[in-house]
Amino acid sequence: MSLPVAILAGGLGTRLGHLTEMTPKALVDVAGEPFAAHQLRLLKRHGIADVVFLVQHRAEDIIQRIGDGSQYDLNVRYVADGGSACGTGGAIRHALLLLGEAFFVLYGDTYLDCDYDALEQSFKAANTRGLMTIYDNYNRYDRSNVLYSNGRVTRYDKYLPSPSMHYIDAGVGVFRPSAFAGYPSGPLDLASVYQMLARVNDLAGYEVPNRFYEIGSLAGLAETRAYFSQEGTHASSK
Repeated sequence: MSLPVAILAGGLGTRLGHLTEMTPKALVDVAGEPFAAHQLRLLKRHGIADVVFLVQHRAEDIIQRIGDGSQYDLNVRYVADGGSACGTGGAIRHALLLLGEAFFVLYGDTYLDCDYDALEQSFKAANTRGLMTIYDNYNRYDRSNVLYSNGRVTRYDKYLPSPSMHYIDAGVGVFRPSAFAGYPSGPLDLASVYQMLARVNDLAGYEVPNRFYEIGSLAGLAETRAYFSQEGTHASSK
């Protein structure tokens, strides 16, 4: 049975300007459907059964549109993420009771089509507290921010990347609950969790062959809309 998936969907989406004034980022239109619908169809296609949305901003809109997930043949639940003061890592901490002994984490504005079963098996074989999907980016789609060697992410820093970093976080992680233990109460960023795990050699890496798409910026949204508008790439046609 596949691991459950947590989707971080509580952000304000301010970089999208007027598009998110009255619409949560998860519901921004991409090729005639909410972006979240593309994510959910992707997950179903890869054998995922359980999804937990971590929501805050305009949460009621997301819950009303996605519902219990039955329209996607998934079981979907929701957890209030605690607001922006909680941070992305804090949002995950709020949902741990629903996520079990291990779980995927997806950013709510990222789409990565990869072999999720192979990703899960790689995580189990690595026996680490965390795993990051990585793409050999060479600064093509954003600044590369990951050092990777011998199956491990040895450094991750999206704010101070070094020229030796060729890889980038591809937007999907796998974790055990213990990865979020031991931090003081208060805000916790998922990036900080990744960085700590990398420092102690407890963060596996899984290199994916395909680039990710994102809607966190207007430029990224335009690329993602173009991707889904191309013949043969629309998720619902697969």
